[in-house]
Amino acid sequence: MHDLREPQTAPFVAINCGAIPASLFESELFGYEKGAFSGADPKGKKGKIELAEGGTLFLDEIGEMPLELQVKLLRVLQEKSYFAVGGTRIKQANCRIVAATNQNLMDMIARGQFREDLYYRLNVINLIIPHCVYGRKTSTN
Repeated sequence: MHDLREPQTAPFVAINCGAIPASLFESELFGYEKGAFSGADPKGKKGKIELAEGGTLFLDEIGEMPLELQVKLLRVLQEKSYFAVGGTRIKQANCRIVAATNQNLMDMIARGQFREDLYYRLNVINLIIPHCVYGRKTSTN
């Protein structure tokens, strides 16, 4: 999707939502301003949304995203703006967001583990790829 739609120079930034500890996820996604927290880079850091400017941000394993960050991502999708951690200036989000998961998000919504409003914001085009094992399609029965 990225290669077909975006210019060759447009960035493609991927983030695995299951591989980042919840305590670091917000600063990875939104970036942070200098002095935002102890141990941070003294110059601050750009987040993945800013790095994907004009291109695509791929959120792999979106079902692993902590609930408290789901509401912040929902705001980015609705308002196309966000604040870096410790920031006071609003930043504009200008990237396409593609999300993937191997989990059943509808089941997660029913269990209160995934936000229904975020699901519908992300679920503009839904591609279901059948499970494959060793190149053969597996039965879903």
